[in-house]
Amino acid sequence: MKTIPLPELFETLSSKGQLKQQVYKNAIEAIRLFKEVVTEIYEGYLQSDLRHPEVRFEYTDVNDFEVDMTFAGDVLVFIMHTNVFEFSRNHEVMNTPYVREDKNRSYCGVIHIYNFLSDSYTYQRDNDLGYLIGRIFINKDNYFFIEGKREVGMLYSGFGTQVLNKETAAEIVKSAMLYSINFDLLTPPFDDVKMVSVGQVKAAYNSLSITTGKRLGFKFQADTNGGHS
Repeated sequence: MKTIPLPELFETLSSKGQLKQQVYKNAIEAIRLFKEVVTEIYEGYLQSDLRHPEVRFEYTDVNDFEVDMTFAGDVLVFIMHTNVFEFSRNHEVMNTPYVREDKNRSYCGVIHIYNFLSDSYTYQRDNDLGYLIGRIFINKDNYFFIEGKREVGMLYSGFGTQVLNKETAAEIVKSAMLYSINFDLLTPPFDDVKMVSVGQVKAAYNSLSITTGKRLGFKFQADTNGGHS
């Protein structure tokens, strides 16, 4: 077995550690930018002539890694993962000239964007489903790209061409809001919910345990085994 010299080990430790620390710092700055943008959009709505008193709009700075915004019937959750990731060798990013030139560029922090129904939070329906509508990857150079749904994913899909700044963060937030507003709650097929037991109804409304999601509609959870629609 080949002996690894300590200087070589320490060099690898130091270089990889510095790389990940830089990526982490960039991701922290990115979530800070999203918080700043969310705050400004909220304040802009309060001052807008188009504001409606019955349309809810608020935000919550949850912690260093998360900000939530609630508007009308939706909640958007921007949450940063605290770890640094590298793409698998089969991911399309690994074949870009940008990454082939410097493999360290493939290490990224990740911010996920989830969409929930606001009633899921209001009524503490912990079984309700949210949807990942986008995730943002930020690397050591502060370049980023997005994987996501329709408006969100179409914004900045090329890696190595765009730096994450306040302007790009604002476009991401606005696109995520627009996608959520247009992503409507669908009623389930009638035959899927035409029969339900007294116990299921009582359990559902006593514990608010009707699982709801925009494409799920709603379904009653059985008392013992989780049930089905």
